[in-house]
Amino acid sequence: MARPFSELRAKMSPERRERNHQKAMDLLARLPLNELRHARQLSQERLAGVLHVKQASISKLERRADMYISTLRNFIRAMGGELEIIARFPDGSVQINQFEELESEQH
Repeated sequence: MARPFSELRAKMSPERRERNHQKAMDLLARLPLNELRHARQLSQERLAGVLHVKQASISKLERRADMYISTLRNFIRAMGGELEIIARFPDGSVQINQFEELESEQH
């Protein structure tokens, strides 16, 4: 017989609950585009309307593993966000702004 999760959780140590919570937050911070769109409560149709493309284009884009940065930036902006590209190194992180400069030159 299945037990309620609340019962199982109550038996966990505070450390274990914190580890589980952190893992859940880590998973939520890393989403494929289609899950990000769902989390933002947007349909493919609505996003397609914002981007002035067909719904099928959104479906294709969400399945792609490789795309132009400008395409990804537009997709993220259509959901109300901003795209940042950050390089992480053992001694620190650097935000890459080269792509922002290219965009402002094109306008």
